[in-house]
Amino acid sequence: MLDEATFASLTATHRRELHVHSYRMLGNFDAAEDALQEALLRAWRGRASFDGGPGARAWLYRIVTTTCLDMLRKAGREAVPAESIADLAWLTPYPDVLLDEAGPEDLAVRRETIELAYLAVIQLLPARQRAVLLLRDVLGYSAAETAAALDMSVAAANSALQRARATLAERLPERDASWSTDGLTEADRDLLAAFIDAHQRQDPVASLALVREDVRISMPPQPVYFTGREKMVELMAVAFDRAQFGEWRLLPTAANRMPAAASYLLRNGAPEWIAYKLDVIRVAGGRIAETTTFDHSLFPAFGLPLTLPLSLLRRA
Repeated sequence: MLDEATFASLTATHRRELHVHSYRMLGNFDAAEDALQEALLRAWRGRASFDGGPGARAWLYRIVTTTCLDMLRKAGREAVPAESIADLAWLTPYPDVLLDEAGPEDLAVRRETIELAYLAVIQLLPARQRAVLLLRDVLGYSAAETAAALDMSVAAANSALQRARATLAERLPERDASWSTDGLTEADRDLLAAFIDAHQRQDPVASLALVREDVRISMPPQPVYFTGREKMVELMAVAFDRAQFGEWRLLPTAANRMPAAASYLLRNGAPEWIAYKLDVIRVAGGRIAETTTFDHSLFPAFGLPLTLPLSLLRRA
């Protein structure tokens, strides 16, 4: 049986990677926190059945995965009839500043398995298929280990993995030569800086020069999806109307190993800049292929303030 000190040390060591696993299972930062708290409570209550040793990490992952499956079942989200990211109202970003806290043994922070495009596709999978996929292809479990963790046969686990991989192959966008598994490239940062500059100047021409012809824009939890430059022009006509909407100031950040910009809005006569939105950007071929816009609710998790003093970023 684990004593209190050993249990605390064990959970502290693996907490961040377990949170990332929960996030990937649930697609939502706050829900992942709830799942992790519940899983650790279950682990504490069941510690008499485990005496520590090299299987501690696998023991925790089994409990966390089971907890997430229970939450998905309770919420009625074991399988999602969705066609795009716009249908995933619960999807939220994950701050890179927290991903960096994960230990070097954590494979869950790899860019190809944390990007929003990947997260969106695996949310379309039945819950147990998703769990099998993550245990096998992200955490590197064997077929036998996966089957044991999920209380299923090896044949069933292999079948679920085959179907999950087929869905990913069909639905994931292709990656070009500019894509990097290590995170943001210098080109990504340059493109983000140009995006911020154009947005702050409220310059539609400069903004359009940064995007692909088939650029896609979504705004979870709103069930809307815009495709193409013409739709982007319509959106900018509203957002860049200084007299009606206000002025913008943006701070660079990163989410899901993707470039992101935190936007603050200054409306006419306001005493400070107010946190407004977070744009997470997918880059392909040196241009913006997709922008997913979230609200400001996770700014604190990104280490971002909810307001900025008027004098700090006032336009010259």
